[in-house]
Amino acid sequence: MMESLLIANRGEIARRIIRSAKALGIRTIAVYSEADAGLPFVREADEAIAIGPSPARESYLSQERILEATRKTGAAAIHPGYGFLSENAGFAEAVEKAGIIWVGAPPAAIRAMGLKDAAKELMQAAGVPVTPGYMGADQSEERLAAEADTIGYPVLIKAVAGGGGMGMRRVDRPQDFAERLASCRREAAAAFGDDRVLIERYIANPRHIEVQVFADKLGNCVHLFERDCSLQRRHQKVIEEAPAPGLDAATRAVICDAAVKAARAVNYVGAGTIEFIADASEGLREDRIWFMEMNTRLQVEHPVTEAITGEDLVLWQLKVASGEPLPKSQDEIAMNGWAFEARLYAENPAAGYLPSTGWLEHLSLPQTVRVDSGVEQGDEITAFYDPMIAKIVAHGPHREAALSKLAAACAGIEVWPVKSNAGLLARIAVDPDFRAARIDTGFLDRHDDRLVATEPNQTAIDSAATALSKNTDSDPWTALTGFRIAGADDKRVRIRIGDHLHWGQSRPELQANTVTIGETTVLFDAGNARPISLPVASEVEASQGAGDGAILSPMPGLVISVDVTEGDRVAKGDRLLTVEAMKMEHSLRAPFDGIVEKLQVSSGIRVSENQLVVTIVKEQD
Repeated sequence: MMESLLIANRGEIARRIIRSAKALGIRTIAVYSEADAGLPFVREADEAIAIGPSPARESYLSQERILEATRKTGAAAIHPGYGFLSENAGFAEAVEKAGIIWVGAPPAAIRAMGLKDAAKELMQAAGVPVTPGYMGADQSEERLAAEADTIGYPVLIKAVAGGGGMGMRRVDRPQDFAERLASCRREAAAAFGDDRVLIERYIANPRHIEVQVFADKLGNCVHLFERDCSLQRRHQKVIEEAPAPGLDAATRAVICDAAVKAARAVNYVGAGTIEFIADASEGLREDRIWFMEMNTRLQVEHPVTEAITGEDLVLWQLKVASGEPLPKSQDEIAMNGWAFEARLYAENPAAGYLPSTGWLEHLSLPQTVRVDSGVEQGDEITAFYDPMIAKIVAHGPHREAALSKLAAACAGIEVWPVKSNAGLLARIAVDPDFRAARIDTGFLDRHDDRLVATEPNQTAIDSAATALSKNTDSDPWTALTGFRIAGADDKRVRIRIGDHLHWGQSRPELQANTVTIGETTVLFDAGNARPISLPVASEVEASQGAGDGAILSPMPGLVISVDVTEGDRVAKGDRLLTVEAMKMEHSLRAPFDGIVEKLQVSSGIRVSENQLVVTIVKEQD
């Protein structure tokens, strides 16, 4: 067994690796950027070393700095976690050349499966079914558009070197193809240094099912069953579960066997995931499930597999990398119960899921389920990395029990003032369609209106009134009372929740969950964080009004393209510029027909949240 391990990653996965390594008596070494100096993973490692500035390209993506840290600390091995350099074949080769143990897939396997077009050709040769589409070398816009026409719309443009939902665009109409292709290529070039793409048939009722595989250096290869990752937003997974609902034993055997066959085809070693796309329009059938890609690393959602099998996959990785055989054979691996993982993100679902940054002045995560988190109360969510706060993992004897535990856990999450998707997760977990497993990858898009609730229900309003009444004197003329002359008291009170006024009633039987942070009282309601207060006597509810043409950046980020100049005429919906933050692009569009009066930014400029970037006036003005 290796004596020491450097973790070339950060946050939640770094903490996860530290736990398993310490259980094996391995000395752990963390590397960290300037932005992460105060995070828990730095404190929890046996040793920590700074590797550079906050931007990932100058720290976690710098092969030279990580290798130098390995030499300085005398680390015997490197674990790359997921993301960053975990699927970089060149880095894996450099690690092995330096005589350091690489806790990951062989460089040859990473290369073979890293390019989606080559991987599909390899899988076809191995007898694994693949999704219909175009994977040719001709990357001209004309050829790609022609192939999309042949496949038939809608189609999916995917970066050849992509992963994690990056470099992927759905196109519904031929007239949108050029714009989506350009955006996909730009994102792919920035994220992977490779702007080549492939075109696939977009499946109308897709289920995303993946199989966890594991292989050792002695030729043994097993699977640890499947996960369903269909609940996604912008191709990023939100809630995963294991096993996949509706998958019968015979079909499970077929796809799990195909996954092992795929791993053997590239002489795989370590933890990997074979991802399949299923057309669920007629249920899950083996003839409607196709290979999509292979992730040659540990997955974010690996805890659900750990929950149903009772195995520690990081421990398996460390043992296999040390040359030991797999801890169990296929017939020794059993499936027990059901598990869910919900990804708690720092984002605002009500504002188009824009990322949220800032200090976690208040953070309370559930104690009743497994929680893997990279941050604690008092830490900062920055714009430099993925916005995930934590993974909430619930396990039970069957799907209904596990889902009920997940719903209760998500409803109890408290995050402030950073915005989060906790309320959304809680609503998904009790949604009747989700509970009945009527799901596919378009679930969130279809049900966005009912799941992304912005207004409190009456119970929440009354809870706010109850909490505020305890902090108000008994004077009947205060803003909190409905006292009336010559009549019974009106028990309703006027309170402000967020930006709106509501009529509520103090109800002693309600247990209002509030926290006062500074001068702000926050009501936590089923995962939602709502600032509450008494309105002043002269206050009236603010009107939402119409846009005045002042276009503000909805998030801090980098302006990566500007599509207009001052004096240009624009139509409602025209793209003005594009801002990138936390690995995502967000296009700002004209709110009405008009003329660009003032352009405040240029490409390459960093902007802050709510910074004025463009001013548009209506032509008649």
